Amino acid sequence: MPGKESIRVPSTSTRRIFTHSSLADNKVERVSVPDPYRFHGDSEAIGATTDFAVNVRGAKPPEWLQRVLIDALSDLAQYPSESDTKLAKRAIAQLHDVPEESVLLLSGASEGFTMLPKLAPRHVAIIHPGFTEPNAVFAEAGIDVRNVIVPPPFELDVVLDLGDSDMVVIGNPTNPTGVLHDKGDLLELGAGRTLVVDEAFLDVTDESESLTTEAAQREDVIVIRSFTKTWALAGLRCGYLIAHPRVVDKLAAGRPHWPLGTLQLRAMAAIALAARDETEKERGIIAAERATMTEALGRAGFEIVSATQAPYVLVRPPGDDPEALRMKLRDAGIAIRRCDTFPGLDSGYWRLAVRPANYVAKLLKELA
Repeated sequence: MPGKESIRVPSTSTRRIFTHSSLADNKVERVSVPDPYRFHGDSEAIGATTDFAVNVRGAKPPEWLQRVLIDALSDLAQYPSESDTKLAKRAIAQLHDVPEESVLLLSGASEGFTMLPKLAPRHVAIIHPGFTEPNAVFAEAGIDVRNVIVPPPFELDVVLDLGDSDMVVIGNPTNPTGVLHDKGDLLELGAGRTLVVDEAFLDVTDESESLTTEAAQREDVIVIRSFTKTWALAGLRCGYLIAHPRVVDKLAAGRPHWPLGTLQLRAMAAIALAARDETEKERGIIAAERATMTEALGRAGFEIVSATQAPYVLVRPPGDDPEALRMKLRDAGIAIRRCDTFPGLDSGYWRLAVRPANYVAKLLKELA
């Protein structure tokens, strides 16, 4: 297209052409929430007894992690120690086989996004449907954002028009679609720009597609990660990013002293040290639950709209009025993540956290 810059993402499948300008006629349903970019699944789950809205595994941390936190309580009269900080950084660096200088500990992965404006990008392309917190962050910083919509089935086999962006943000796997992208495709997507990859759910997906190694070596790749989802620590805020040491220094500039507390640091060190074995177990549980869940949903008339490999599933529910169905479930104490707050989706889509068979049976019973 004249005057437009497009980037071609390699794929073995036939490419579909889908550029920013072709979105002009895309009608996305308007939503009745104060700030769609700051609307997250926890808002849906308030008061629910059965939660499909929040992608946190389990109702509480595993017992081995609870013991770590309980043991740390007796140290809370002291300020967070440098030794705890170093241990957490070292454990995460060893987990990903990167230098300790490439690790920046975060009070939740979302803090990593709030730091990105320090890099002073002029124009940011955000790949959607995806996590919307970066939109809110860049808007507050007065930085121009271009929402680049990937159409169903939400895979990078299209020509994406990134305009003149000098930074591109994408999730891998993407939330809410669960699509896992090839890391080579992601590097191609980010060519000539700073590439920011949200790998919050990659630990239970496929670590072979991680870009942590590249992020530690290159100044144009940043990876943001989370411990809160897999280990039921959303209330403690435990995240980190991997980047080149010079980029880490820029992002960390101006942070307050003691940016993380003792409980966060102890939890992050313990998880990183136990991650390989414990995460492998959890990955197997999620895969089995997801297979059972999608089969049951399919039999009940749900359309599974993407090839999810994540601990959540993007679906189209049966019937002509999905919003009425969602309200019916909410009244029955079942929380569903609405999707009309994600650019490129509307109320005809739901995101369902992967849950055990008895949860799914309760959902389907209420819809019967």
